[in-house]
Amino acid sequence: MPPSNAEQSRWFALEVQPHEPALRAYLHARFPFLQDCDDVIQETYTRLLREKDAGRVQHTRAFMFTAARNVALDFFRRRRTAGADAVTHLDAAHVVADGPDAADTLDRRQELELVAAAVRALPERCRQVIMLRYLKGCSYKEIAALLDISPETVKTQMAKGVQRCTEYFAAHGLLAGRVRGLSVLEPHE
Repeated sequence: MPPSNAEQSRWFALEVQPHEPALRAYLHARFPFLQDCDDVIQETYTRLLREKDAGRVQHTRAFMFTAARNVALDFFRRRRTAGADAVTHLDAAHVVADGPDAADTLDRRQELELVAAAVRALPERCRQVIMLRYLKGCSYKEIAALLDISPETVKTQMAKGVQRCTEYFAAHGLLAGRVRGLSVLEPHE
């Protein structure tokens, strides 16, 4: 016999709701580009209640976090990245998975989106220098000649660009060394 509404409400209040803040924090940390956190939480609750009624939930918290991860992955699978950007080489829509794990692919895409956003946030001159250096593999002298600036200005702009990207990552809860997408910004020499 299924539990009464009162029993289910009590169970939900005791076993589920206390974990919601931690679940939200997990989703924000794991999926920083997730725009529909409330939708993910709601769908997680729907799956939880359905499985609980079927008697398949033994550990509520573990089920919630696993279900929320799967729901978020489903949302990202359905989402299409649109628009051509000036930083097309860093566009996450072009990332090819290294392995079969969807979570790793999603993490990589999110990190590349973060790198692209950091580069887009740079001042124009800084962005030009960073892109010529890291995407085109130009030397400081080549960049200086292309942009009609001194090699010292190139070095200064490079330092500013790297510093601002690092600050951008920190402001978004990631350390620069943790962002695998930075390997995309390694010079091609």
